Amino acid sequence: MQTSSSGQFRGPLDCLLKTVGKEGFRGLYKGATPPLVGWMFMDSMHVPSMLGSLANYRAVIKSKLYPHNDTLPSLGHGMAGVLAGWTVSFIAAPVEHVKARLQIQYNAKGSKVGVKYTGPIDCTRKLLNNHGIQGLYHGLGATILFRTFFFFWWGSYDIITRQLEQKTDMTPMLVNFWAGGLSANLFWLLSYPSDVIKQRIMTDSLESRRFKSWSEAAAAVGRESGVRGYWRGFVPCILRAFPANAVALVAFEGVMRHLP
Repeated sequence: MQTSSSGQFRGPLDCLLKTVGKEGFRGLYKGATPPLVGWMFMDSMHVPSMLGSLANYRAVIKSKLYPHNDTLPSLGHGMAGVLAGWTVSFIAAPVEHVKARLQIQYNAKGSKVGVKYTGPIDCTRKLLNNHGIQGLYHGLGATILFRTFFFFWWGSYDIITRQLEQKTDMTPMLVNFWAGGLSANLFWLLSYPSDVIKQRIMTDSLESRRFKSWSEAAAAVGRESGVRGYWRGFVPCILRAFPANAVALVAFEGVMRHLP
């Protein structure tokens, strides 16, 4: 929905029904398979690198800026989030670029019409062969800008965590669950328009580019769809954000509590 024309889908449900009707159930998983192993490998670097770098930046900021504090303040958590976001962008940008190009391939079931890439490995190979490493990293700047909003995710995560620990009797696991889900929702509320613009840039033609800059892509979204264009696809995104990130933070914090 972020990259389609304004008249292609009337809403999330219409997008779902048309995708399944035209491409089958597998159409919902474009950009994930095939081959699944390729995405497992790339995402296995992406997610741990984000959470791992976050933990390391927290430790560095605590030792350098707040050496006399017992705990890292929320501002420090936000700063660590930004640095982790910038760091992981160099892994996330090519992964998201390839996934975005696969997801906009619309073709009927069993048809090869409109299919330029057969999967993530094929897409990566063709991008490198035709456009080099710069082509694979198309959209890196927009990815870095989008992940700057991690300041609000991880800053709010710490604030919500502290409040829940102080004012409720929740177990650590439940605290992580609710803080993870709520902070992720706040992050998407603030960052979603920048994600729409990033997707537009990543799905732009590399042969005849429409957008020479982030500002041109941003202006195009508003010109074509108005203010609502910056929020297309928001409902399925926010519905996914809470459970996905709540569970991820439960797992992450559980591991961190058991590390020496």
